[in-house]
Amino acid sequence: MPNTSPIIVVGAGHAGCEAALAASRLGLPTLLLTIRLDTIAKMSCNPAIGGLAKGQLVREIDALGGEMARAIDATGIQFRRLNTKKGPAVRSRRAQADMAAYSRYMTAAVTGQANLTVREALVDAVLTERDRVCGVRLSNGESLPARTVILTTGTFLRGLIHIGLEHHPAGRIGEPPAENLSPCLAALGFRLGRLKTGTCPRLDGRTLDFSRLKPQPGDEPPLPFSFDAEFSAAGLQPAVQNKIVCYLTYTNERTHAAIRAGLARSPLFSGVIRGIGPRYCPSIEDKVHRFPDRTRHQIFLEPVGLRTVEIYPNGISTSLPDDVQAALVHSIPGLEQAKILRPGYAIEYDFVQPTQLLPSLMTKAIAGLFMAGQINGTSGYEEAAAQGIMAGINAARFCREAEPLILDRGQAYIGVLIDDLTTRGTEEPYRMFTSRAEYRLLLREDNADLRLCELGFGIGLVPEAKFERFLQKKELIEKTLASLEQPVSPAAQLNAWLQAHESAPLPSSVSRKALLRRPEILFADLQELVPDLASLPPEVAEEVEIMVKYEGYLAREQAEVERFQRLEAERIPAGLDYNRMPGLSREVREKLCKVRPLSLGQAGRIPGVTPAALAVLQVYLKKISLSAGPGHG
Repeated sequence: MPNTSPIIVVGAGHAGCEAALAASRLGLPTLLLTIRLDTIAKMSCNPAIGGLAKGQLVREIDALGGEMARAIDATGIQFRRLNTKKGPAVRSRRAQADMAAYSRYMTAAVTGQANLTVREALVDAVLTERDRVCGVRLSNGESLPARTVILTTGTFLRGLIHIGLEHHPAGRIGEPPAENLSPCLAALGFRLGRLKTGTCPRLDGRTLDFSRLKPQPGDEPPLPFSFDAEFSAAGLQPAVQNKIVCYLTYTNERTHAAIRAGLARSPLFSGVIRGIGPRYCPSIEDKVHRFPDRTRHQIFLEPVGLRTVEIYPNGISTSLPDDVQAALVHSIPGLEQAKILRPGYAIEYDFVQPTQLLPSLMTKAIAGLFMAGQINGTSGYEEAAAQGIMAGINAARFCREAEPLILDRGQAYIGVLIDDLTTRGTEEPYRMFTSRAEYRLLLREDNADLRLCELGFGIGLVPEAKFERFLQKKELIEKTLASLEQPVSPAAQLNAWLQAHESAPLPSSVSRKALLRRPEILFADLQELVPDLASLPPEVAEEVEIMVKYEGYLAREQAEVERFQRLEAERIPAGLDYNRMPGLSREVREKLCKVRPLSLGQAGRIPGVTPAALAVLQVYLKKISLSAGPGHG
């Protein structure tokens, strides 16, 4: 029976699952194609979800109605919150996952979803008609029609695995690559690049000496990712539990000597690998080479599940030959007798330069063709899933001829991610960091629902029951803030505390005068000022505390967002001819023609577009608007 789904999603990794679920939940019949049905949402690398800045992405996916947060809450085996000693802008959740259970959970989610069909197939080509997508062609020659296609191909585009100087085609270890799709995309006019990533050897936990390792327990109580689990009656514990302990060890000079002795047979250093690897997550051989003065590098030993002995040694990603991998592993304290279950490897793959995409993640050249995940040059499960949910939402809206949903840099980390990709592009695997978000104090993980849940409900992705719980939380926060003397000022709160505690020891070594000048450095328990705070649900108490302590900073950042949004509102006509615009350098013209920015704000974020060039563009746009007359422009 021929496929009649208006949306086809190619690839069932983290991007593909979120894209297919979003589109189908919005009422569009969707077909999800995967090379193997038993590898849906497989964790190819580390067995974890979240982390610095990535935790924010997961919470935003959840606030919009996505699945990743619920999946990790259901299958997580250790939960931690990172950067707890730092400010709220950089705190992030991270959880170890039972890898097999996570894949089973997502498999059940997609196979049990209404309007969604899952099929095992290999896609060879994207079919187009008059610069518009019309379906895909499978490796068996069958053509499947569709109104929209979402490519979420991960590392499978001409994937090539390297272990030492040996290499073989694969999209993932033991899985075939997609060899014919890259030539098809190139023939359609897309600029392709080549990237590289890698993974660690897997160890048999029964052969490790845990007495020589430093335990790394989870947080108590553990914090869930999903707002569904978080918002509960006061006093109730979240459903998530810590079930395992991770361990810490380090490399040493013996390790580094073994690595240096094997560099001649490294595909990375012998020139065999041509793809560009991740700067912020290098292989262990790259770390040893780049940082020769470092005497050790940390390794987190992470169990990959409850029903397996497999351990993931996070920190020693490598593509060195098998014998060198064995030598470096056995030089590490606690791993002297470790049995390697599977060697580490590097993988090269094609990607599409993401400046060829609109902020909706639809390609500029082919209407109805969307891309999400590693095909856009990103690395990480969370970055992939964030793009996936947005591609799924916008593919559904495209089918219904509705305006796309675009999140900007002042709304979400998802907005930062997509804007970075579509405006600046990337030449290396892109990874999200808190430092990439200029409004990160507003874009915290704790308030992702306050920022995005109403939006998710408005487009039809957030269920009514979830939205009702969100409204209860929002109302409780607003009532608590209203009960405080307005305006809520950190300086006023601090002054009241100091007056009431004239003889009390200060919570830091600075003077009272200094505290009044800079009240933000006071991190005393807000319960001293608001006694009823202890009776609130923890997530509400945290939100109120942040709003009170950082009121001035939040207001200032919000004002910056509003200035940013004014520049975003200055739209650039789609057909503007930059080559005829006076006052621009050749370099600036080339960059503007390449990206085709949609707004003055986006133009200003293109690398190489100077403030002077932006001013020229702004004046030119005003002239166009004035010449068009009232009611135009």
